[in-house]
Amino acid sequence: MEKITPEDIRYSDLADKRFNKRFAGKPEYIVLPTSTAEVTAAVQEAVNSKRRLVVRSGGHCLEGFVTDPAVQVLLDMSMMTNISYDTGRAAFMVEAGATVGETYRRLFLGWGVVLPAGEHPGIGMGGHVVGGAFGFLCREYGLAADYLYGVEVVTVDASGKAHAVIATRETNDPNRELWWAHTGAGGGNLGIVTRYWLRSPDAIGNDPYTALPKAPSSITTFRVSWDWKQVDEGAFNRLAKNFGTWCQQNSGAHSPSLPLFSILFLNHRNIGKLEIKGLVTGANARQLIDDHLADIAVPVGVPYALQTEESPWLRFALNPFPELFQPGMDSVAAKVKDAYFRQPLTDSQVATAYRYLTIEAPIGGGLGMATYGGKVNAIAPDATATAQRSCIMDVACNTGWVDPKGAEPSLAWVRNFYKDLFAGSGGVPVPNEQTDGAMINHPDTDLADPALNQSGTPWYTLYYKDNYPRLQQVKAKWDPLNIFHHALSIQPA
Repeated sequence: MEKITPEDIRYSDLADKRFNKRFAGKPEYIVLPTSTAEVTAAVQEAVNSKRRLVVRSGGHCLEGFVTDPAVQVLLDMSMMTNISYDTGRAAFMVEAGATVGETYRRLFLGWGVVLPAGEHPGIGMGGHVVGGAFGFLCREYGLAADYLYGVEVVTVDASGKAHAVIATRETNDPNRELWWAHTGAGGGNLGIVTRYWLRSPDAIGNDPYTALPKAPSSITTFRVSWDWKQVDEGAFNRLAKNFGTWCQQNSGAHSPSLPLFSILFLNHRNIGKLEIKGLVTGANARQLIDDHLADIAVPVGVPYALQTEESPWLRFALNPFPELFQPGMDSVAAKVKDAYFRQPLTDSQVATAYRYLTIEAPIGGGLGMATYGGKVNAIAPDATATAQRSCIMDVACNTGWVDPKGAEPSLAWVRNFYKDLFAGSGGVPVPNEQTDGAMINHPDTDLADPALNQSGTPWYTLYYKDNYPRLQQVKAKWDPLNIFHHALSIQPA
């Protein structure tokens, strides 16, 4: 097993592979395993030498869980990228180092099927699926984790021995609870995922062409933009409220608008535009777009620009909304503060958003509001580890900066914005009638800070709700020595 140390020509490139440049780590060495056996050996060596160990697949963690200065050993999974159909399990096998884009490509070209996974094609499957995994197709098909049939994980037992274990959703599988935890617990908690097996819960037989949903025949994207200068507070209020109302009325599991997904970008006024970006699958796209905009954009009463484009599924999946993932984005330091909503923003929340988005300050960022629900809401909260199953939107306050001098004002702005948005519930989106906690795939360590979370609701309830005690039991069984941990990791029962 080769160790890549700081003297190796590959080290700096691997050490710097991270989406959020707010954090930096310098492990003693990096391992690039190519098999489960090599992962097991690397874990065993780190445990034996008492070195702090983490794993990375795509490098898109929003917090410093992987790029932590305390980390001594980094397992980078990017050489484990195999994707195939496993006839023995009647499911697609995807290794943890494969990216979302490569998974889309192989599933489509090989079998014409799709997994409803994330938005950015560079995200690694390893950390993505275990955190639930939502994306452009979630309203129509649910979360990627809803298709998890099995998982192979390298765990460490109470004696300090590393070994690989396979857990499936079969009711007679003695390791079933370990499978269940990988449907929403988040990465870095229980062990190192080496392989996933994916299959629709209702698939029958052993035909790969029907083991996952059929891929869309086409994707129609739409982009709507308003000039911020033309938007007063009244128009802003109408836009935000219209979007929330649409989400509330169209988030049922059988809504006719499930093929439509959109994000409202309430950008800071400095950015110059307010925008909606969205997509629709299938033949009825233009009608669904027109209806969406008739409910949301037209009543705002301010002229807007509309651009639509139809493309084949794979072309879109490998390069979706290029302006969102453009070159240069990988040099940004960022802070994202996520929240699930079960009801639209209140009048006071919209007023708070307007205040923060028009404040005179050298800030880049905004409030993003993504449509949610649909098939996500067709599953019981305890059927998977992803507990939020009655939401209409995923909402995030976000900011980014390149110059280190921007860190302090940007962080203060985004933290105060979020705190004031949830002023009625202690500064965080507690599970209640309107809000429902936050998504662990968009982690925010502020939720564990008593100065910023004054709700009396602990961070783990915000992420896991009633599923947390069960996750603690899985943790106690499969990682009793707490080898795998980070700032928001599950604590053993």
